[in-house]
Amino acid sequence: MIVRKLRLKRGWSQEQLAELTGVSTRTIQRIERGQTKPSLETQKSLAAVFEVDIATFEPSLSMDSTGEPDMSTTDTNATEPKQQPDKPAIETVSHEEAEAMEYVKGIKEFYSHLLIFIIFTVMFIFTGKINDMLIAWSAWTFGLIIHGLQAFEVINLFKINWEKKMVEKRLKKKL
Repeated sequence: MIVRKLRLKRGWSQEQLAELTGVSTRTIQRIERGQTKPSLETQKSLAAVFEVDIATFEPSLSMDSTGEPDMSTTDTNATEPKQQPDKPAIETVSHEEAEAMEYVKGIKEFYSHLLIFIIFTVMFIFTGKINDMLIAWSAWTFGLIIHGLQAFEVINLFKINWEKKMVEKRLKKKL
């Protein structure tokens, strides 16, 4: 999530970030989805490109309930977290930022789905196959409507809150 935040702050595409860091676009996609922990070399590349501390990419950085870094392990007499003057600050992703990024990602996926739907609909019309594909096209239209309602959070099926609730139910404890 932090890689996506930093990338979006700079207005870079995943392809641009991959080129700047020297890793594949697929690796960037996996890191942004949380599927892969970046290797030490990748973390170093990301830290250099984004000009942040390498610890920014460590998942072990503990967060408090508001999504901010937990400073309870730092010196309690200090009001500010200690930063070495030559080291950049550690970036974090707040809960609100994470939710906003997920929301926008859902809308982007919906628009991609809509574009594909429009292209195929135009193809069906121009080839005269719309009548042959009427049932499939109608089902796809219904699916697209449901996708749009989910993307714009008119209905909330299987979102993060649902996943969290199901995990907590399975574990029989709060996360």
